[in-house]
Amino acid sequence: MTTPRPHKLGLVLFFAFLLMGCEQIGLTSKQSNAIGNRPDLDCIIANDFYVVHFSTYVQPVAGLEPADAKAAFVPYCQQIPRTGKMFFTADLIDRDIRATPIGIRLVEVEKTGKPAPDDLRELRTLIEIPAKLYPRGAVEAQADIDSKGIYVLYLLIGDAIEADDRFRIALEVGVDPNAVPVGTFVIAAMITLLVAGLIVLAVIRLRARKADAGSSGQRF
Repeated sequence: MTTPRPHKLGLVLFFAFLLMGCEQIGLTSKQSNAIGNRPDLDCIIANDFYVVHFSTYVQPVAGLEPADAKAAFVPYCQQIPRTGKMFFTADLIDRDIRATPIGIRLVEVEKTGKPAPDDLRELRTLIEIPAKLYPRGAVEAQADIDSKGIYVLYLLIGDAIEADDRFRIALEVGVDPNAVPVGTFVIAAMITLLVAGLIVLAVIRLRARKADAGSSGQRF
């Protein structure tokens, strides 16, 4: 069995770190994840069976409304900057489930440190709406969220017996939706260092080859 050359080994490590970074950012996960924080463009949340187009609006604080009425209601995805009265909309992309009753629960949770599905512990229920049909495909709810923290909006599809039928939309209240996660910086730094290491290794190998070629020429 041949041993991988240093530059090939470096490429293998590079792609391994790249894949690790994708998992940290959420690009390769099959769990319910949103892409970006702009619902008007790309806030698509999915699990193995269902896909929804999600958006959150926060009612402006009295007396602090912007002059532009459209700017008063800015859509957010899963990261919401402040507390207040919120309006949630989940557009059902799959038309088949529009004929299935859907219930809604919004709960405040805390992290347990355990692996999923036991990674969250429910603290309190804010809203609970009995199951009904949404033939137009827009599941809507509203709630007053009075404290920062982690929340989960559940769409209970049908009897909601299976885990995938308890569609979970995780929400973070009190965070900057435009902030770049710390993990992203760490992964970027790791990839940058790895690329720099590959460049240094390539330069060393090139110099070694030139030195070998020079010494071979001197022999003759």
